Amino acid sequence: QVQLVESGGGLVQPGGSLRLSCTSSASIFSLGTMGWYRQAPGKQRELVASITKGVILDYADFVKGRFTLSRDAPTDTIHLQLNNLKPEDTAVYYCHATSTGGRIDYWGQGTQVTVSS
Repeated sequence: QVQLVESGGGLVQPGGSLRLSCTSSASIFSLGTMGWYRQAPGKQRELVASITKGVILDYADFVKGRFTLSRDAPTDTIHLQLNNLKPEDTAVYYCHATSTGGRIDYWGQGTQVTVSS
């Protein structure tokens, strides 16, 4: 069982920045995909950004140019830098990973991001 431990999140004003981190109990390179989803109240959970096999990056259109996903292989950690935050970015952000074959999903406990003046 892979455990994902998240940190970061909080309250920020519009235009501000936050950094989310997620550390895996397994090597990043032993996982299929690792990344972040978010879920706003009353909405479905949606993909924000992911990295596959430690190399291939994918971003949702609504965050391109504002959010950056990076990995720190020695610590099995991924970081999501959130810049130019908007009120509509308010959501619970979940770290997610899959097994190599994609058959098993792992989730973190979620961290709240609130963008408000």
